[in-house]
Formats: sequence, C-alpha cells, structure tokens
Amino acid sequence: MTDVSQNSGGGESAPATSPASGPVNRMIAAVLSLIGVFLAFYLVANNMGWVPPIPCGSGACGLVQSSKYAWIGPVPVSAVGLAGYLALFALSIAGLQASLAGSRAIAFLLFAGALLGVLFSAYLTYLEAMVIQAWCRYCVASAILITVIFVATLPEVKRIRD
Repeated sequence: MTDVSQNSGGGESAPATSPASGPVNRMIAAVLSLIGVFLAFYLVANNMGWVPPIPCGSGACGLVQSSKYAWIGPVPVSAVGLAGYLALFALSIAGLQASLAGSRAIAFLLFAGALLGVLFSAYLTYLEAMVIQAWCRYCVASAILITVIFVATLPEVKRIRD
C-alpha cells in the first residue's frame, strides 16, 4: 500500500515523497557516479605510479594502461574519467537540493555530461577492441557504469524541455 498525504488544495492525494526530496534518477546517478569516482581514482593512482600494477586476472589491464592511448598529452585518460565522474556526482547532488530540483541547467548538464561520457567511453572501448586488441576489466567496468548513468539521466530530457 502506498503512503499518501493530503495536499492543501482540495483533498487530492499525492505521493508522500515530494518533488523537493529529489528525483530518484538523480539519486541513482549520484551513487553510480561516486562508484565511478573510486574506480577512476584507482586507475589514476595506477597511472601515476602511486599503487602497484593493477591486478587484472583475465584481460590485459597493464597493456591497455601502458598504451599510448592511456594518455592525452600529460594527462592520463583515467584523470579525464575522474573529472567527469566528479562533475556528474556534484551535479547529481546539486540537483537533489530543493532549490535546484527544477533547474533546467542542472538537467541539461547532467544529461550532456553523461552523454559525453558515453561517447568518450565508446571511443575508448573501440580503441581497446580494434587498435590495442586488449581489454582492461576496469575500463570495461567504467564503460558499463557510465552507460547506466546515461540511462539514469534520460528523464532529464523531459526536464530540459519543460
């Protein structure tokens, strides 16, 4: 049975969870983005030599992480991912605040950021499959994670249009 509360406008029932508590998709995006932050930070720490080589089990994480495609100039690709996940996390948390829950700017930035993340991840996955011909399980996990985050941000399109 669903809890309902009476609103002050004539006795209509509404869900107990108000829009001010935040859209569920933003909560999902926040949690998944935080997982992405930890994953990407681990990869950055590996790229910077702060931790020992990544244990990969199956796959060729070392080969992928040491390829010329693992860096954009002096910046490891994992740092780009870390920045992206941090931005998505911050936007998701901001969008859960009552004062920003209806913000079209937050909706646009969340959706656009997740879309850019999926496109960048698709490019990196293409490089793994076709150019490097090796797979990194952490990179694949990140690709799956950003794809799920993108799916979670699809309701933002409606908010952008409203």
